[in-house]
Order: sequence, then C-alpha cells, then structure tokens
Amino acid sequence: MEKWINSLQTKTPQEGFELAITLAQKGIQYTQPSEKIRKKLRPKYSEDAENLIASSQVIAIHFETVAAANNYWYKRG
Repeated sequence: MEKWINSLQTKTPQEGFELAITLAQKGIQYTQPSEKIRKKLRPKYSEDAENLIASSQVIAIHFETVAAANNYWYKRG
C-alpha cells in the first residue's frame, strides 16, 4: 500500500473531521480492496439506517483520535 498519511496533525477541527472521514474510507479500502465489490455493496448499506449510523460512529471514533492528537485544538494564552 502507498503511504498516504504523514501525520494526524491538522490546523483546524474542520480539517480534523475531514481527516477522520478519510481514515474511515481508507479502513474500508484496506478491508475490502476490490473497488468493484465496494461499489456493488454500497447501494445496500447506503439506504440502511443502522449501517449509516455505524459509519457515523466509525468517523466519530477517528475524529476523537485526531482531536486528541491535536490537543483538541486548544490554544494557550
């Protein structure tokens, strides 16, 4: 696999959230490397509320990790 992430550091919470989404997407790509199969499965889960909630939970967990890595974007002084 190609190296695609160098750091969890982001300038803003918005960038951190976008990184969390990317982390979730990359996790799916690693788990199911076949783009053809992913595209075949997408219609099934994209209309299922439980699957969408599970996806949101994965993104939230990644965002929590990114936020911690960025000291919750706390500015001192």
